[in-house]
Amino acid sequence: MSDDFVHDVRTTTGEKHGRRAQSARELRPAALGLRDVVRVGAVGLRTRPMRAFLSALGIAIGIAAMVAVVGISSSSRAELDSQLDALGTNLLTVTPGTRLTGEQAQLPLAAESMVRRIPPVRAESAIGKVDDASVYRTSKIPDVETNGIIAYAARTNLLDTIGATIRSGKWIDAATGSYPATVLGSSAAERLGITKAGPDTQVLIGNTWFTVLGILEPAALAPELDSAALMGWPAASDLAFDGHPTTIYTRSDDAQVPAVRSVLGATANPEAPNEVEVSRPSDALAAKQAAGQAFTGLLLGLGAVALLVGGVGVANIMVISVLERRAEIGLRRSLGATRGQIRTQFLTESLLLSALGGVGGALLGSAVTAAYASYQNWLTVIPVWALAGGVAATLVIGGLAGLYPAVRASRLSPTEALATP
Repeated sequence: MSDDFVHDVRTTTGEKHGRRAQSARELRPAALGLRDVVRVGAVGLRTRPMRAFLSALGIAIGIAAMVAVVGISSSSRAELDSQLDALGTNLLTVTPGTRLTGEQAQLPLAAESMVRRIPPVRAESAIGKVDDASVYRTSKIPDVETNGIIAYAARTNLLDTIGATIRSGKWIDAATGSYPATVLGSSAAERLGITKAGPDTQVLIGNTWFTVLGILEPAALAPELDSAALMGWPAASDLAFDGHPTTIYTRSDDAQVPAVRSVLGATANPEAPNEVEVSRPSDALAAKQAAGQAFTGLLLGLGAVALLVGGVGVANIMVISVLERRAEIGLRRSLGATRGQIRTQFLTESLLLSALGGVGGALLGSAVTAAYASYQNWLTVIPVWALAGGVAATLVIGGLAGLYPAVRASRLSPTEALATP
C-alpha cells in the first residue's frame, strides 16, 4: 500500500470528521437570552388570555386576602396599641420615699439628668412641689381654706410625656415659664371658679399674682395634676422653690419597661436608692404584649393558608396547561427545542402567572385595607413584609408548583406529543 494512498485516506477521513463537527455545531440549538425566555414563557398567557386572567385572578384573590387580613389586623393592632398607650403602659414615675428615721426623703437635684441618661428612656419630665405657696382666687380668703390646691413647678415637656391636653388657653413654654403665669388642673380651676383662661384672669399663689395661662383637661395618667397650679421652673424659683423634683415621669420602650424600672431607683438617687419609690408597670402593658402575640400568630397562620391556596392554584393551572399543549410541545421538540428550553418555557410561564397574581393581589389587598381602615377611622398600617413577602412567596411557590409540570413537559418525546390527539 503506497504512502500516497494512505495519505489520501487520512485526508478524506479528516475531512469527513471536520464536516460532521461543523454540522454538529451548526445544528446546536441557539441559547435563549433573558428577553427571549420571557417572550417564550408569555406565549401561553397571550394565546389564552381569559384563562390566564382567571388564573392570575385566583392567585390575586389569595394574596389580596393575605395582605388585607395582615393590613386590617395591623391597623386594628395599631389602634389597640394607641388606646393601651393612653393607659400608660410604658409610663413609670419616680417619687421620694421615706428615710429610716421616718422623715420624708428628697430626690437629688441631678435626679432628672441621671434618669435621662438611661438608654431605653425616650421621654422624661418632672414636677416639683412649691412649699408654703397656697393658691387662692382672691386675697380675702382665709389661709386655712386652700381647697387642696397645690402649687407645682413643671417642665415644659410635661404634657407630651404624660399625654395630657389643654382645655383652654395654652401650656407653659420657655418664654412664659420665667414669668408669673400658671396653668390650672381641671379640678383646681373648678374649685377656684375659673372656666376660661386669659390675660384678665389671675390667681394668688403665695404672695404673687399669677395670670392663668391655661386650663388642663383631666389627666388620666397623672391625677395629681388635676388639683394643681403649675408654673415654670424659673418662676417657681421666685417663690423660694428649692429646685428638687418631687415626681419624675418617664416613658420607655414597652419591652424595656421592667429593665428600666429595676434601675430607676438607683439611678435617681445613687447614694440612697432605698429612699426612692418607683411605680410598677401598668397591667395594660401585659395585655398589650399578649394581644401582640395573639395577632402575630393569627397573621402567620392566615398568611400561610393564603399562600398555600395560591400555590395549589398555580400547580393546577400549569398541569392542565401541559396536558392541553402536548401538540405544541411536540412541534417545538421536532423543530429542535431541547428539553431544557421546554422546561424553561413552562417554568417561566408559571413564574409570570404567579407574578401577575402576586402584584395584583398586593395592590388589591392594600386598597381593601385602606378602605376599611378609613371607614373605621383607623390609621392605615400595611407592613412592608406583607407586600414584599406576599409577592416573593408567590414567586417561590409558583416556581415550585410549576416545576413538576415543566419537567413533565420536557420529558415528552416529539413523536409521543404529536401522536396525542
